[in-house]
Amino acid sequence: MKFENEFVVRKPLAACASVLESDATITSLFPDTQIVSNQGGVRETRTRVSALGAESIVRFKFKSRADGLRFEKICDGRVWRSLEGNISLAAVNPETTRVQIAMDGSTRALVPEFTIKAPMKDQLQQMTRALRARMEQA
Repeated sequence: MKFENEFVVRKPLAACASVLESDATITSLFPDTQIVSNQGGVRETRTRVSALGAESIVRFKFKSRADGLRFEKICDGRVWRSLEGNISLAAVNPETTRVQIAMDGSTRALVPEFTIKAPMKDQLQQMTRALRARMEQA
């Protein structure tokens, strides 16, 4: 299951890259998120979520890359077998940057993908809004 979204922001690439390095940006991507570890360039987050009628804790690892940020879900629950993503930055011109958010994942055997597709689209939209707002403020 793949999800993608992108936007263009009138900020130089370096300014956008600086925003991605910020802990505040990472915690803004998902509501009620906190960074619980930052070791070896990998930030681990913990987020309280309500999905498929149950409340749980979701954990992600974020790692900076030359062209953006890579993240992956720590799949220790009942829904996801794997979920990985990237936030990529590309200069459109010296004053404008294209930001792309892409996620790719697969659910566990007894979780039909259609049950998680709509919540994931909503999550991607929320991440996009939060990231755009952070970058426009930079």
